[in-house]
Order: sequence, then structure tokens, then C-alpha cells
Amino acid sequence: MNQKGLIYGLTAYLIWGFFPLYFKLIDVVPSIQILAHRFVWSFLLIAIIITFRHEWEMIISLVKRPKIFAAYAIAGGLLAINWGVYVWGVNHGHIVETSLGYFINPLLNVVLGVFILREKLHWSKWIPVGLAALGVLYLTIQTQALPWIGLVLAFSFGLYGLVKKVAPLNSLQGLTLETMTIFIPALGYLLAMNMKGEGVIFHTTWLINILLILTGILTVVPLLLFGNAVRMIPLWALGFLQYVTPTCQFLLGVFVFHEPFSSHRLVGFAMIWLALLLFSMGELMSRRQAVVVYK
Repeated sequence: MNQKGLIYGLTAYLIWGFFPLYFKLIDVVPSIQILAHRFVWSFLLIAIIITFRHEWEMIISLVKRPKIFAAYAIAGGLLAINWGVYVWGVNHGHIVETSLGYFINPLLNVVLGVFILREKLHWSKWIPVGLAALGVLYLTIQTQALPWIGLVLAFSFGLYGLVKKVAPLNSLQGLTLETMTIFIPALGYLLAMNMKGEGVIFHTTWLINILLILTGILTVVPLLLFGNAVRMIPLWALGFLQYVTPTCQFLLGVFVFHEPFSSHRLVGFAMIWLALLLFSMGELMSRRQAVVVYK
């Protein structure tokens, strides 16, 4: 196991885990404007990095390669969906449900790894996957509403990780193309909002202005760390690390922001937590057996 990759992944997931604290500071800004600012300032920050590294010629050559550019355009679109739904969920009092998405995501990675990447999985590992699915079904029946926020976050980020796993570029090159594809429409939207007098940037407090600009750094750093980690460690290892983000978010939602957590939600979440526990124990036993056989 690549130790540097593990550190990169853990750091990224810790940063993402405490995102709600940051976005709550700017919840007066419409969610779609926050999303647009994340892409604009992220791309501008990356553009500065690329300039200092003298890599624009290479980036332009990548843009001219349709298959590569299309792959990262898809990744950029998945990021836009994930970021947009996440920010909306946090700023509308659904932090607990956003955590649900990232609890489901590790098990979704298993399914994607098996069916898309042809990774081998023992039959017993399907038990926690099925249990998690039952947990989601239980929540849907009891609340009479599909937990769409959690499901959209799980699938969008799971597919994003899959694209990053099979894509050929390093994390900085890939993130450049991803943010580049959304930069123009995001900038156009912000300019249009300002022309209509509905833009927030530079028309609010200095603190909000600074926090909006800093979304670039807050976005780019963990994504670069994640981009490195996903290429350095196996997909199953990412599954373990991903528990960090939803755990932090769940604790913040319940104990800091006091979101409602009914007994029905507890049962549904408990089924998913049990699925994660069973899967983790199975993985640990498999790794230990592999070590013994190797010795």
C-alpha cells in the first residue's frame, strides 16, 4: 500500500468532512452562485499554477485531443452536479442527508469496481452491499420520499472517482481540464447575475467576498490530494477512507446544527452503518489472509 497515497486521501476526506462549517458561513449566497464561484476561482487558481509550471502548451495540446477532453468534460459535469447538490443540501438544513450519500459511496465504489473495472469480489461482500440497499429502501418507505440528495451525491462522486481512476492524466492536468469545461458558463452566469443586480460578489460584506474567493483554494487542494490518492491506492482503500467524510458531516449535522434525526432515520442509517462494518471486517480479514499466504 502506498503510504503517501493514504495520507493524501485521508487529508482530502478530512477537509471535505468539515465543509459544512465553511458553507454555513456563506449560506446567505444562493447555492448556484456558490457553485459558480467555486468553479471560477478554482480555475483561476489552477491557471496561476499552470502558468508558473509553464505547462499551458501541454494543456492546449490535451484540449485538442477529443477523447481526453471529453472524458474530463464528463468529470467536470459530475463535479458540478456533486458540488451543486451538496452546497444546496448543506445550506438548506440537510447535512445529515448529505452524509448519507457519502456513507453509501464506498459500497457504490465496490459495485463500480466489479462491473466496470472487473475487480474481483468474494460473494460474501455482496451481503453488505445488499444491506445498504435495504437501508436506503427502508428510509424511502418510512419517510415516503426517496433520499435523493444522498443518492445523487453518492452516484455523482462515485462516477467521478471512476473517471479519475481510468483517465490518463495526473491530478493537476485532469483538474485543469475539468474546471476549464465549466469555467466559461460559470463566469457567464455570474456576470449575468451582476448585470441583473442579483450578484453577490462585491455587493456584500468584505468577509463574504473573501470567503467566496477562497472557495477556489478550499476546492482545489482536496481535489488535487484526491486525484493523487485515487491513482496511488486501490479503489477498496478509498472506500475505507471515505468513512471519514460522512462521519464528520453526520456529527456536525446532528450535534452542531441540531438537524432532526428520527427513530426511522436511525434504523435506516443503522442498516447502512452495519453494512459498512461488515464490509470493513471482511476487507481486513481478506488482507490479513493475503499477508499470511505471502509470508
